[in-house]
Amino acid sequence: MSHARHPAVTLSVRVPAKARDQLEELARSTGRTKSFLAADAIQCYLEAQAWQIKAIEKSVKKANSKKAKFIDHEEVSNWLKSWGSDKEQEPPK
Repeated sequence: MSHARHPAVTLSVRVPAKARDQLEELARSTGRTKSFLAADAIQCYLEAQAWQIKAIEKSVKKANSKKAKFIDHEEVSNWLKSWGSDKEQEPPK
């Protein structure tokens, strides 16, 4: 992650003492500053959350379309419960 392209702002965050200690140890081990590591971790978290939310919104939009096909939860549950039994069911369609 490159911080040089974006102006930095200060953000105060409360973390448990253990997290602070781990951050300090990681900073020593990697030769990075605690600020760099914390900013990088926040950026990675935000990117992952944005990706997940986008995927959920896309799935909800698809589910709400008239083209969506659903299988009843009870049918899927019964099928899964039959796995490994003498009366194993075919997957629901």
